[in-house]
Amino acid sequence: MYSKVLVAIDGSPTSDAALDEAIKLAKEQGSTLRLVHVVDEGPAYLNADTPFQLDEYERALHKAGERILEKALARVGAEGLQAETKLIQIVTINEHAADELVAEAQRWPANLIVIGTHGRRGLRRLLLGSVAEGVIRSANQPVLLIRAS
Repeated sequence: MYSKVLVAIDGSPTSDAALDEAIKLAKEQGSTLRLVHVVDEGPAYLNADTPFQLDEYERALHKAGERILEKALARVGAEGLQAETKLIQIVTINEHAADELVAEAQRWPANLIVIGTHGRRGLRRLLLGSVAEGVIRSANQPVLLIRAS
């Protein structure tokens, strides 16, 4: 039984599908959900000639992350469930979303991680990377991958 389920949320349709699956699982097993969104500020620091103020950019990313979590929390609530939310900020290029999700799953501690995957292959996967793949490689608990159709 999965009593504590961490759900990675990024606001994409794939993430929404993962949330739907986590909601079903929580209803069936009486699980507690923790919705986690990772804000990655690192790429903004790669270019010193940014045409915007970094503090404004950081605030915008943080606000967008909060909205994504609020929307996901509302979906959970509409299904008669409750959940906790957690916003994690990455501020250096040495930190990675996958590592932060796995670390949060350990701290909480989750019995299961639910995450959406876009199913990228080839060059797109090489260029864009995969948070889901990084989670699978380093998580100690089971990971449920959900691929949106």
